[in-house]
Amino acid sequence: MLKDTEYIRQDEATRVKVLSEALPYIQQFSGRTIVVKYGGAAMKDSDLKDKVIRDVVFLSCVGLRPILVHGGGPEINSWLDKLGIEAQFKNGLRVTDAATMDVVEMVLVGRVNKEIVALINQAGGKAVGLCGKDGNLIMARPQGDEGIGFVGEVSGIDVKILNTLATNGYIPVVSSVAADETGQAYNINADTVAGEIAAALGAEKLILLTDTRGILKDYKDPSTLVPKVDISEARDLISTGIVSGGMIPKVNCCVRSLAQGVKAAHIVDGRIPHALLLEIFTDVGIGTMIIGSQFM
Repeated sequence: MLKDTEYIRQDEATRVKVLSEALPYIQQFSGRTIVVKYGGAAMKDSDLKDKVIRDVVFLSCVGLRPILVHGGGPEINSWLDKLGIEAQFKNGLRVTDAATMDVVEMVLVGRVNKEIVALINQAGGKAVGLCGKDGNLIMARPQGDEGIGFVGEVSGIDVKILNTLATNGYIPVVSSVAADETGQAYNINADTVAGEIAAALGAEKLILLTDTRGILKDYKDPSTLVPKVDISEARDLISTGIVSGGMIPKVNCCVRSLAQGVKAAHIVDGRIPHALLLEIFTDVGIGTMIIGSQFM
C-alpha cells in the first residue's frame, strides 16, 4: 500500500517547502512598506509582466504593503513616433519640450499606469493609480540642465495619500509625473521618485527592478555578482569604476534612500521570473542588497 506522501507530486512538495521556508520572512516583514520601481524588460515582456503583477499581489496578500512606482520609456518612444515627434536625449536625459511633456503625461498617467492598475485588480489585488499631482504627492522643480526642457527632480513628498491607501489594503501605483507650485508638469526619473517615496515613508525596502543582475565586479560576467554591500562599500565601487555608466545613478539612488532611513535597497534583475519574491523571501536573494553600515 502506498504511503500518503507518495501520492504527492514532486512539484507540489517543492511548492509547499518554498512556502514554509518563506514564513519567517513573511512574519518579519508583515505590515512593512516595500517600494518597488518597475521598469525595463519586466514591463515589455508579457510573461514577465504577469509574474511581477502576481508577486506584488502576493506581497499584499501576505501582509506587506507594496507601493509600485513605474516608468514607461519604450511606450513613450512609440507614441512620440506615432505622433511624428522626434525622441531626443541629452546626457542620458529625455529632452522634454512642451509637446513631448504632453505625450509623457498621456502615456505614463493615462495608459501605462491604468494598465498596471487593471492587471493588479484582475490578479486579485486592489490597486489605485496615482501620479505626483494627486494629493500633492510629489512636488517638482526643474532639474537644472540647459536644453532638456521639463525634466524635473523631486522637491518634496507628501505621503498622506499613500499611507491612507496602504493602511486600507490598497496597492498604490505611482507614475513619475509631477508638477511645480505653478502647476507646470515635469517628467521625473522613476528611480528617483521611488527612492524619495521610500525615504519619505521610512520603507523597509526599496527594490529597483532592472535589466542587470545587480552590481557586478565584471559587467561581462554574471558570476561576479556582489550580493551585499554597505553604503561605504557602494561608494568605493563607484569611485574605483567597478560601478559605472547607467548603474551609477541607480546605486546613488539607493544610497540616498538609505541615508534617509530606508532599511535596505536592492538592485534586482527583473528579467528573472518572480524576482521580487526570490529577493525578499530567500536567504541569498538574487540581486545586490545595499544596506547602511549599522545594519551589517
